[in-house]
Amino acid sequence: MRLVVSCVSFRRPYLSMKTKLSRRRFLTASTVAAVAPPQLLLANKNPKQIVIGEGDHRYEVQHGWARLPDNYTWQTTHNVAVDAEGLLYVIHEGRENQKDHPSIFVFDSKGKFIRAFGAQFQGGGHGIEVRTEGSEQFLYVCAYQQVKSFAKLTLKGETVWEKYAPMDSGVYRKDEDKIRVKRWGRDAFMPTNFAFLDDGGFLLTDGYGSWYVHRYDNEGNWVSKFGGPGEGAGKFNLPHGIWIDRRPGRKERIVVCDRAHHTLQYFNMDGKYLETLRGYGLPANCDTYKNLMLIPELHARVTLLNEKNEVVVQLGEDVERVTKTVKGVRNDPKKWIGGKFVHPHDACFDNDGNILVAEWVATGRVTRLRRLS
Repeated sequence: MRLVVSCVSFRRPYLSMKTKLSRRRFLTASTVAAVAPPQLLLANKNPKQIVIGEGDHRYEVQHGWARLPDNYTWQTTHNVAVDAEGLLYVIHEGRENQKDHPSIFVFDSKGKFIRAFGAQFQGGGHGIEVRTEGSEQFLYVCAYQQVKSFAKLTLKGETVWEKYAPMDSGVYRKDEDKIRVKRWGRDAFMPTNFAFLDDGGFLLTDGYGSWYVHRYDNEGNWVSKFGGPGEGAGKFNLPHGIWIDRRPGRKERIVVCDRAHHTLQYFNMDGKYLETLRGYGLPANCDTYKNLMLIPELHARVTLLNEKNEVVVQLGEDVERVTKTVKGVRNDPKKWIGGKFVHPHDACFDNDGNILVAEWVATGRVTRLRRLS
C-alpha cells in the first residue's frame, strides 16, 4: 500500500509497511506473454457484481468508488495513496483556470468524501505518496505543467516545504526553478513520482522533463542524479513511476517505470543499472504488498507479479479495443465496459490488499478492486 515508514528520527533501521523485496530475474516480452494467464470475468450469483481475476487473485470491481460532492469535479485523476488509518488520497491534474478548486481529495475506507485541499497544485497535480516519519505521517506531492514543484504536506494539507527544479544538477535551463511556465523539453522540470529511501531521503522522477531520477536527503536537499535520455540499459524515455522493491527474501532494488520504452528498469541502491523487464504497455507506476508487485499500465490493464516477477494475473485487460479498434474511449464513458480499464495511470494496495486504481480519463475515475481470495 502507498504508505512508507521512515524511522530516521529514531536513528534505527528503516521499517516499511510495504514488505521488503530483493533483486529479481526479469522476463522477456515473450516470456511475459507465455506465462500471463487469461483475463477472467467470473460468473456470480449477484448479477450486478463483476468479479475479475483467477485463483488467489480474484477481485470484485467497484468502478467510481470514490465519489466527489457536487461542488467538485475530477479532471484526469492521476495518483492515489493510502495512509495508516486506511484513508485514500487522490490527486487529479485539475485546471489552471480554477485557482480555488482543490487538486487533492480524501476518502474513507468506504469511499465517502472526507476533505479536500491542494489548490496550489491545480493545473499540474500528479504524484502523491504517504510516508510515516517517526510518529507522524506526511504527504509528498509533485506537480508538473505550470506548477513545476514538489512538496511535503501534513495529512490535512498544511505545507511543510515546497521545492522547485534542482539547479545544482546542471541539467535545467536558467531560472527553471523560478519561472512558472508550462514548458516541455529535456532542460525543463516536470516531476512525476517519488520513492522513499532507508536513510529518510527520497528519489524523484522528472518523468516529463529531464528524464533523470534525482536523489534527495532527508531534509529535501538535492544530492545526485542518474538516468537521463537514451535508449535503455540505464537511460530513459519518460521515467514516469518509481519504487523501492522490498518484497520478502529479496535485496532492495530501485524500480523505474520507463514508460515510453514499455519497460521496467532495475537499479541497485546507488543507481547502477542492473536489468530490464519487458512486455508492458506504457507502465505508469509500482506498488508492493506482501509478495506481489502491482503495475498499472496506461494500455488498459493492471498487472500483478509474484515474488519471482512472473505475471500471475492481468486485471481489467482491454488493450486491443482501447488502443486499436475503438476510437475516443478515453473521452466517452458510454464506451467504457464494466470490469475493464481504459487508462490506469496509478494504482496502490490498501492495508488489506484491496487495490485502488486511478485512470487518466477525461472525467476522472477511481476504481476499487475488492480482494475476494
